[in-house]
Amino acid sequence: MESWDDRLSRIPTQWSMVQRAHGGQQTEVGDAQRKLLERYGGAVRRYALAALRNEEAADDVFQEFALRFVRGDFQTASPDKGRFRSFLKTTVYHLIVDHQRKKKRGAREAQMGDDAPEPVAPDEESLGDLFNESWRDDLLARTWVKLQAAEGETGKPYYTVLRCRVEHPEARSPELAELLSERLSKPMKAGAARVVLHRAREAFADLLLDEVAHSLDEADRDRVEQELIDLNLLEYCRPALEKKAGPPTDAT
Repeated sequence: MESWDDRLSRIPTQWSMVQRAHGGQQTEVGDAQRKLLERYGGAVRRYALAALRNEEAADDVFQEFALRFVRGDFQTASPDKGRFRSFLKTTVYHLIVDHQRKKKRGAREAQMGDDAPEPVAPDEESLGDLFNESWRDDLLARTWVKLQAAEGETGKPYYTVLRCRVEHPEARSPELAELLSERLSKPMKAGAARVVLHRAREAFADLLLDEVAHSLDEADRDRVEQELIDLNLLEYCRPALEKKAGPPTDAT
């Protein structure tokens, strides 16, 4: 049976996808661009919305990012300049700064003419924290979508069960069983509710691990674990990570 590390080694890195999105055959370029925008467009927009607190402004930043990406403005990006998430964060940060400067400059010039002072850019470190939160939220959102799709394909009600738990975090097993009996239109006992909830959490953790692995420049056990730590996601995935990948590499 194929090990998890073997499967991780075959995941295309995000830098290789960036390179395909800016070179090669037109069909390949278009496909790579579409996949990257689908995968990271949500994080970009979440970041812009968290920073700007305005739907229209966030849409403007995302559209500018997509335009520059499709136009080929990022073709000089490479892993030599840092990991992909850092590249994306810096790129969108500058787009946010440009948007705010244009807006403030326009407002000030309308009131004060050409003597308007240059607006102060927002702090990159604080916006960097927002980006990490947006990245984390997007990983979780995509995991929920995949869990729901898996329920539709397999009939295993893991999405329904886990959503029910999230919506009723204080419910004990008998109450949870009653709620699930209603939602699933079939009777469920407390013991069965505990079992299916445990399996639902395992399924969610497995899907989240895959999402994190796909987001990395290089996916191996140690890098996946460090990314989970950096994004405060390890609590969701520790048992699944140990089950899939075995004990961590001994650095001594």
